[in-house]
Amino acid sequence: MAEITMTEALNKAIDEAMAVDDGVFCLGEDVAAKQGGGVFKITSGLTEKYGENRIRATPISETAIIGAAVGAALAGQRPIAEIMLMNFVGVCMDQIVNHAAKLRFMSGGQTPCPIVIRTTTGVGVGFGGQHSDMLEAWFAHVAGMHVVTPSNAADARGLMRSAIEANDPVVFIENILCYNLKSEDPGVDYRVPLGKASVPKEGSDISLITYGRTVLDALEVAGELEKEGISAEVVDLRTIAPYDEATVLASVRKTGRALTLHEAVRPFGTGAELAANIQEKCWGDLKGPVRRIGGTFAAVPFATHLEQAWIPTKGEIVEQIKASMGRD
Repeated sequence: MAEITMTEALNKAIDEAMAVDDGVFCLGEDVAAKQGGGVFKITSGLTEKYGENRIRATPISETAIIGAAVGAALAGQRPIAEIMLMNFVGVCMDQIVNHAAKLRFMSGGQTPCPIVIRTTTGVGVGFGGQHSDMLEAWFAHVAGMHVVTPSNAADARGLMRSAIEANDPVVFIENILCYNLKSEDPGVDYRVPLGKASVPKEGSDISLITYGRTVLDALEVAGELEKEGISAEVVDLRTIAPYDEATVLASVRKTGRALTLHEAVRPFGTGAELAANIQEKCWGDLKGPVRRIGGTFAAVPFATHLEQAWIPTKGEIVEQIKASMGRD
């Protein structure tokens, strides 16, 4: 099979959805051809195919972008709204949380709000504290929303198609460091169901539960530990909320140990919710406490050496796994 980058995968998924449904359109800062097809080129070439009415460059106003998307969704369209960097969602939280996420509830289930909110983030590129945060826990805490993040190009293509077709708002998180990563192209009309995790590596000694870019770290560490006789299973959530509880619990019941891993800061993170649920429902199967790894509880530094110290390291993952296995 041919290979595809995550950038190409997202572009193709949006292109396919726009081709089959005239109600799908994109809006956001710099997304149109005149502005270069998006800062990260996700919408490159789409203006030429669908015109400026469906690839709409907006003013620098996140509030206006999401407000317009909510209105369009209520009118029967399926907007894909780009918030260029994830830290900027703070500007439009009212539109996302009090409007998009709650309209179905407030209308007794009569008013769906099918919006995809694309946003980018990631630590390790020197963007500093106001452009690098993983804020998935903010949205996982809101009823009525899907929170999605792919770790590879194939999943990105399939998740985006499913997100566009969902009848509730989806926050779709893309990691900057994953855009150029390649995987086999799953082809036209490929879907990855929302709320379904994958197990890219099976194991028997410990479950590493993660998502997004840190899946790559988990897989690398699992491969290295195999040489030392430690068999680690890697669970890629893909959808953070609502997450695939059945797959997570089945993995932990098999291995008896669990480690949650994410790039977001460790306190009050998604890993804490996963750990609590595992402790409650797998208590009789656990061979030790559920462990958590996350980013440092501080703003992401700009200086390269400080930024690298902030990020959860592969060495820390190895250390925690060995501690869980009693191999300090």
